[in-house]
This record gives sequence, C-alpha cells and structure tokens, in this order.
Amino acid sequence: MANVNITAALPGNHIEPSIAVSTLNPNIMCVVAVEDSTGTALTGFYRSIDGGATWSTTVLPQAPGYMSAEAPTIDYTFPDTFIVAVHYFNEFMDGTIATYTSFDNGVTFNPPVIVQRGFGLYVHNDEPFIAVDRSPSSPYRGNAYVGYTPIYDLSQNSAIFFQRSLDEGITWERPLRISDPRGELDRAALAVGLAGELYVGFIQTRSDLPTNAYVRVSLDGGVSFNPPVTRGATFIASTVPVPSPLPVPNYAFRVQTNLSLGTDISAGQFGGFVYAVWNDFRLGYADVFFSRSPDGLLWSTPVTITGAPAGSQNFSPSITVSPSNGTVRVIYYTNRVNGFLLDVFVAESFNAGVSFANRRISDVSTNPNGNSPTPVPLIGDYITAATKFPDTLAAVWNDSRLGKQDIIFGN
Repeated sequence: MANVNITAALPGNHIEPSIAVSTLNPNIMCVVAVEDSTGTALTGFYRSIDGGATWSTTVLPQAPGYMSAEAPTIDYTFPDTFIVAVHYFNEFMDGTIATYTSFDNGVTFNPPVIVQRGFGLYVHNDEPFIAVDRSPSSPYRGNAYVGYTPIYDLSQNSAIFFQRSLDEGITWERPLRISDPRGELDRAALAVGLAGELYVGFIQTRSDLPTNAYVRVSLDGGVSFNPPVTRGATFIASTVPVPSPLPVPNYAFRVQTNLSLGTDISAGQFGGFVYAVWNDFRLGYADVFFSRSPDGLLWSTPVTITGAPAGSQNFSPSITVSPSNGTVRVIYYTNRVNGFLLDVFVAESFNAGVSFANRRISDVSTNPNGNSPTPVPLIGDYITAATKFPDTLAAVWNDSRLGKQDIIFGN
C-alpha cells in the first residue's frame, strides 16, 4: 500500500503518532497524535476500519481545567478495547497523566480519567507510555500499565514512575517508582511478555551519571519489580546519547535518546524473548542499536541494525514483534537517501534479531522544516510501529510532504 496521509485535510501540525491494531479484526486501527488544528495542542484521534486505506478524524475532549495535551500513546486488548494515555498541562505547567478507554473498538471513548496529577512547577509528570497485556498465555491478560516521567523543579532531576489498572483504565492503583530519582530521563518503554512478564525500560542520560539503558521486570502483573530499585535496575547496555540537534546544517529539531522494547509472545522457537532498540552516537553519528534477551536479565552485545552509510543520521526507533511468528520490525527516521531530507525505513528480522534487512517505507523524502523559513525545534519525539495480525507492519510517522507536519500511515 502507498503511504496514506491521515491528516492531509486538517489544518495545523500533527506530531508524535502512536498506533494500535485490533487483533480480532486487523482492519480496525486507531492512531493518536498531538495536533494543533484548533489553535492549541490537543489529542487527535484517527480511526480506520479498512486496514488503513481511509481514516476518520476527531479530537478527544480535554479534562476540565487543562488547556493542552501532548505525548499521546495508545494500545489494544481483547476483545475490543483501546486505551489512550496523554500528558495534560496548563499555564502553570501542571503536568498530569490521564487516560481514555474505548470498549467498542474506538467508536466512542469514556470521559478522561486522571492517573496522576502534577504539582505546578514542583513535579511535572510527562511522557506517558501505555501498554496492555494481551498475551494469550498470560494470567494477567487485560491489565493496563502506564509509565511516565515526573520532572522535579523543572531541573535535570527526573525518574520513571509506573501505575497499573485492573479494569482497563477506569481506575488506577498507586504509583511505584521504577528508577533512581536523581536521573535525567525522558520516556519509559513498556512491553508485556509471553507469560505476562512486564518489562519497564529507560535510558539514563544525565552527564554526571553512567549513560546506560536499563530494565526492571515484574513477574506478578505489576505488583512488584526485580531487582529492587535500591540495588539499581538490570543493565542492558552502555549508550552514547545523540546530540540534540543532530550535527547536520539546518537541523534544529530535538532528538531524544529513548529506549523501545518488544517481546515475542508467539508459540515459536523464540517465544518469550525480549528485544531492545535505541538511537546511539557511539559511531560518531546517530545509528540504531539492538540487543536481545531470553529473559530480560541477560542481554546480548549491542549491534547496529540499519546497514546505513557511515555518517548518515538514523534515529527515533520503534520496535514491534509479530504475535503470530515473532518477526521483529524496527522503524526509524533516516537521512540516508538525501543527506538532509528525512525518510522512514524499517529493519526486519525473521530470525529473532540474528540478522536484519532494511527497506524504505516512506514514498516521499521530506524537509523536516516544512515550509518554515527557519529550522524548526520540534518534529516530535517519537514515531510508532505495530503489527497487523498475523504479520504485516503498521507504521505511523509525521512528515512535511504538504509543507506542514502530517501523520502518515505506511507498511
């Protein structure tokens, strides 16, 4: 299928898309993104019932007292439930995490539920990530999990926090702290394994602390995590954060060094494996690195998976793993085609990450600055890959082929 511009008919800009696909009816897909078509940043919601060929568009309502929203993510669980997590804020920077739940495949949503309120300038909760347990062999199937990042005093001190819901986002339990509070952390990564194992990962980027990727594991549906936070999280790999902006003339957009986690919940040979990807600057340019683990505790030596030319910039990876056969796919931005213009590629592995083949999924190379006469500071901090059952890529990203930032669907 050629790329589909989901937001072409809408005014304004649209960034940070997240996609979820129904397993029971893979033609039903739901996407959320930040959009400012009404003049302020809100949560755009887009739905397809024909496998991504056409999309309806709307905006999810704000909770009273909050003027804007950003950083939305979405996930799906059986039989017809989609849950959205967002970051609300207002003029007091009162960063608050909220969720919406649809029990009818995205036709309607319940009013927003506050997960965790912020505290003005003192604690700003940011960067939510939603994950729902849909593993057929999990005793915790249907549990919903959200990770987020409280930022203290708007300083470099931040941490990863976690909450769970046993009723698909209608109520949320008390928060647990996943990371050391002295970190400088952007976005949590959550993934649910074959038997309901919950993995919460993050990358520490504070300059006076080790810049490593870590993960903590819950074997009881999010009640507790190993190892205890007082002993530090499980080490995945050392990382070298990418510069922000990247060292390309006329690039000014922010690039975070974030982790993306995937799990194999198939009945195949590598069922139960866990995979991690992130962008890294150890080679002197941004590239995507990959590590795998049979249990979330012992991780392989990181390897680059893009096959991109040395010196090209490859960043913002998002991983998805087929629940039917374990195919691993990682999408990412790259300037490998033009040197300045951006494309989206996918690295695909059919042998549990032993080897990868790369192909282009964007059908147009676009200027990250769009129609702006000056370089733009933000094109969004993430793009998202999902699997359309049984084994087809469903990817969303934003590009400026029409001169504004739009949400694009491709496979």
